Amino acid sequence: MAQQHTTSLRLRLRYRFDHLVSGGTTALIGWLALACLAVVVPASTVLVWSDRAAPATLSGRLTAVWVSVGQTLKIGGAVGSPLHVLASVSLALVALLFVSTLVSLITTGINRRIMSLRLGHSTVLETRHTVVLGWSDQVFPVIGELVAANANQRRSAVAVLAPQDKVWMESEIATRVGDGGRTRIVCRNGSTTDPAELCRVSPRTAKAVLVLPPTGDTGDAHVVKTLLALDTAVPGAGEKEAVVVAAVRDSRNHVTARLAAGPAGHVLCVDDIVARLLVQTARQPGLSLVYSELLDFAGDEFYPVAAEGLVGRTFDEALLSFATSCAVGLLHADGSVTLNPVRGTVIGPADRIVVISRDDDTAVREDPAALAALVEEGAIVSTPGPGPAPAERLLLLGWNRRAPLVIEQLDQYVGPGTTLDVVALGAYASTHDALAVTAARSRLEVSLHTGDITDPLTLAKLDVPSYDGVIVIGETQALAVTDPQEGVEAAADDRTLVTLLHLRAIGDAAGRELALTTEMSDDRNRLLAPARGGADFIVSGRLISLLMTQISESPYLAEVFEELFTAEGHEFHLKPATDYVRAGHEVCFATAVESARRRRECAVGYRLRAGSATAPGHGVRINPDKRQRIRFSEEDWLIVLAES
Repeated sequence: MAQQHTTSLRLRLRYRFDHLVSGGTTALIGWLALACLAVVVPASTVLVWSDRAAPATLSGRLTAVWVSVGQTLKIGGAVGSPLHVLASVSLALVALLFVSTLVSLITTGINRRIMSLRLGHSTVLETRHTVVLGWSDQVFPVIGELVAANANQRRSAVAVLAPQDKVWMESEIATRVGDGGRTRIVCRNGSTTDPAELCRVSPRTAKAVLVLPPTGDTGDAHVVKTLLALDTAVPGAGEKEAVVVAAVRDSRNHVTARLAAGPAGHVLCVDDIVARLLVQTARQPGLSLVYSELLDFAGDEFYPVAAEGLVGRTFDEALLSFATSCAVGLLHADGSVTLNPVRGTVIGPADRIVVISRDDDTAVREDPAALAALVEEGAIVSTPGPGPAPAERLLLLGWNRRAPLVIEQLDQYVGPGTTLDVVALGAYASTHDALAVTAARSRLEVSLHTGDITDPLTLAKLDVPSYDGVIVIGETQALAVTDPQEGVEAAADDRTLVTLLHLRAIGDAAGRELALTTEMSDDRNRLLAPARGGADFIVSGRLISLLMTQISESPYLAEVFEELFTAEGHEFHLKPATDYVRAGHEVCFATAVESARRRRECAVGYRLRAGSATAPGHGVRINPDKRQRIRFSEEDWLIVLAES
């Protein structure tokens, strides 16, 4: 027996209503008029018949019903001759049509304006603001640092242009960045490669324009097209007041991007910078913490200050002229920078002193004689300079586009006879690029090995604790990502986390801490990493975001960072503190500064072994007060700026 299906009255009424609405405007107006009359006429009749003051005659009451209906429906309700009533109703209908049309036009215009604003197609009318072009995970640290940099400004703005929904971008920024404080964050929808749409964020009146590299293989090409579009939107070098800072991932595209940016633009190469910092940190554990402090606007950073009272004196004298800041170089009138000038360099009248300070208003000059009096000569250690770098055994786990650059940089730092074992998946460890880097190495002997770095058996065969240093990089080229939302870099970070988990187990079993330097793409994954507190992580996305933001606020820093991240010139070192002052002696930090000065170095801080596992600083103290007293042990380090 077939089962009967019953439909509820609510569903049947809803179906009838939907069918009525689908009939079109004319049918809808007709049914609406009938519905109004079906309600108004009976209600007016009841009102008239229930009114004690209503006319006694039937015609009088019908006339009263007509007047009530006319007033309710705003069609007049006039009484008199038929012609008079018809004219009155006609005028009322015309007036009603006119008012309704006017209201409809106003409503439509307002809705269009609201939709236009919601779509983010209006022009940003700001001056001296910062423009961010493009959308990637880097946008969040960039905006966060800009908010921190503008915390002491009365009014500032950041305008973001990307091919994303405006409301969605604002929601993501509010979630990931939080309160913007005094900085107003404005989002606009549009293509960054279209000059007309670029004008929506007013790059002509901006103080800085940051071009973020999107993810994917075509990201660098997109950056180049954006720079060309920016040149079209704001033609002529003389009209560009904004500092243009961009970044490309592949070193092969660096020259092209620099040509597109023009002579006044600054283009960072992600691969080069990450490879250099990986190598520097692998050579000096703890260096990543130093750069995190210097590049973050929440801590101490670089500032140029006037050389008042120091003009005509030597830079050596400036080292002990600031109690709460550390002098590290000179900014010349032509915009060039000299880090750690040679002894006897005289400060010129147009020079500014580059200092590391908490803020631009905390670099207050002190009496050099007063600070010099704090130096304890008896605690200063005089030792010969460092000898040649010894031969070491190093291990590189993983392979990606930056691996050849890492090996090239290592060859410039290590001592003769140093060996490097590279372990990567076989299909990539035997590629032409991998084989090419093993040749023509002047100091480094490179050996390639096939293996899965996430396999604990592979790691167990390597005897990892026997190596002097281990570098782990993401295997982006060896991955076939099935989820486009995840991305290759995220999948590489996942493999890196697995590798770190096994390395931690190996270190625990050996009863020692591995000298480990790890590359990651996402800073959120760094927080999940199974590593000891204060371990060295080079997070490429956050690193480039911090560099771009620093340069956008202070363009001269482009030259500073270029020198710091190369094997030639000057860079930061962590050296044994007991090479400068006697262990166990409590001295003022000014004593360490003076000891470093005598070696042509600038002491800018220290790292205490006792606090290396304590967050957030992990024992690192940048720019301590020179009057502060400190007792160094045999396991502490002094942070100095010195020649490589």
